[in-house]
Amino acid sequence: MSKTITLSMATALVKFLQAQYIRRDGQEHRLINGVFGIFGHGNVTGFGQALEEHGGRALPYFQAKNEQAMVHAAVAFAKARQRLGTFACTSSIGPGATNMVTGAAGATINRLPVLLLPGDIFANRRPAPVLQQLEYPGSQDVSVNDCFRPVSKYWDRINRPEQLLTALPEAMRVLADPAETGAVTIAMPEDVQAESCDYPLHFFEKRVYTVERPACSAESLRAAVAAIRAARRPLIVAGGGVHYSDATAALDKFAAATGIPVAVTQAGKGAILDAHAACLGAVGATGTAAANAIAVEADLVLNLGTRLSDFTTASKSQFQHPRVRFIGINIHAADAHKHGALPLVGDARAILGQLARALAGWRTPAAHRAKVQRVRAAWSETRAALVAPRRGPGLTQAQVIAAVNDACGATGTAVHASGGIPGDIHKLWRSHARNDYHSEYGYSCMGYEIAGALGIKLADPRREVFAFLGDGSYLMLHTEIVTAVQEGLKLIVVVNDNHGFGCIHNLQRGSGGKSFGNEFRHRLGRQGRLEGAPVGVDFAKNAESLGAKGLRAGTLDELHAALAAAKNEKGTVLIHVPVRADLGLPGWSWWDVPVSATSSLSGVRATRRAYDRARKKQRFYY
Repeated sequence: MSKTITLSMATALVKFLQAQYIRRDGQEHRLINGVFGIFGHGNVTGFGQALEEHGGRALPYFQAKNEQAMVHAAVAFAKARQRLGTFACTSSIGPGATNMVTGAAGATINRLPVLLLPGDIFANRRPAPVLQQLEYPGSQDVSVNDCFRPVSKYWDRINRPEQLLTALPEAMRVLADPAETGAVTIAMPEDVQAESCDYPLHFFEKRVYTVERPACSAESLRAAVAAIRAARRPLIVAGGGVHYSDATAALDKFAAATGIPVAVTQAGKGAILDAHAACLGAVGATGTAAANAIAVEADLVLNLGTRLSDFTTASKSQFQHPRVRFIGINIHAADAHKHGALPLVGDARAILGQLARALAGWRTPAAHRAKVQRVRAAWSETRAALVAPRRGPGLTQAQVIAAVNDACGATGTAVHASGGIPGDIHKLWRSHARNDYHSEYGYSCMGYEIAGALGIKLADPRREVFAFLGDGSYLMLHTEIVTAVQEGLKLIVVVNDNHGFGCIHNLQRGSGGKSFGNEFRHRLGRQGRLEGAPVGVDFAKNAESLGAKGLRAGTLDELHAALAAAKNEKGTVLIHVPVRADLGLPGWSWWDVPVSATSSLSGVRATRRAYDRARKKQRFYY
């Protein structure tokens, strides 16, 4: 008979999480590195009390300021650690819980692990309905936490304390599995957290979840090698999976040996450094002219660790060769099969090694390699022109990106997520290190940037972390500046201020529409439209009120000086940078945004005709 120990459910949870580890290539890492939390009546006397008594250094607590933000921070930490560890996030019943749903969706869409521990309504139902309880007419067993079901890879509710024994091992398995990972939600009824149970001692022993490196089958490898050898214009599209499998060095060697050019997705930026002769930069709707020119003519595309979003494929219009074929290399079987690809299911680094050995001595045709070098050189000239100083007042977003790129160098990381910055930075950023570019573009969630920067800083305190965002995103979620100040973690926050939701404003007008609802302007008259003077926000003063240092930069010289000063500061700094909203970057691919088929506006009608022509290039590749 196994020995037992009597613990509250909440204490058992703390002790279990402290003993969970993940291992890859012989190196062990903590699976749960701490707990972000905001307490309320649903978790303060249960899980909160257990953390206070038993958390310690093995499970430290971090006080967040917004529930959505703490999930973003945990997800960014996991991404920076190549999915080898994450945080738990706890909230109270009701709004605290549902605030985490957005972060949960982002985690699952981006295939990144996070453990969510929301408080829940009473399992015994005696005081129901409790404060913040949803009364669902069709069942007594539904709470707002059921909202997490569709955005979680694993979901459970602990209605009895002994249910931890089966729920937690399964939750940890999913978090540690690179093919299944995402948000994991364990809902904790308020009364059950405080109940005691006799738990077996072995339940709290150290557990290590090993991340294997499975290779693909010999049969699929032979087929892939034959397809590559037959290709005249092959292309690799590298995604986030290259980073997660720590395959950047393997990709560098493979591209150099074979001469196959490499284009990168948002998540794949840095998978190959821009100085590499095979690097074409960003691909797709936010891609470079170089990458997209090669992609249009590619007869074979190796999809390496990418889930092929519509931005990567230019809404399935990017690859136009009449006989284009795809090879999918991915740990996730569904991703490997996309576009009717020949699937090589397994670890990206392991499969690159298999391909390198099988293709030893083979190189792409000389004509293909020569064209790659021509388009690379042409793009370098185009980029230089796009970021060059311009006549007239104000900074362009392109100039700010180049300045941040230079300040970041190889020892910093810039994080972005939403608005116009991702499209421009994907084109213009030159990666000097594999981890100098951190993009959340699977969900492109406004408000991720500062919280994400906090998570990256926790993952590697030595790196200089730049949160790069627009004024619209800042106004949505900037509260973790306070957390950074509280924890003594330095962030450099760069706010591009174009007085509104500039990205969507440009999309609106570029589709033939009039300006409506996207600029931050005063209302004209009692019944007027939002077309008055811009609403002025002093972001530097706002940051100072939160404990950070505020700087301003209105010219390129001032921006370079502010970035240099920020790097010399010991604490968090915000740089407020007004930018011109009328000077955007050109695009070299299409994105499917439907335009109204009927309109009184001539611009909309013209755009619809162009849209109908563009749709004819969309292809069903299966």
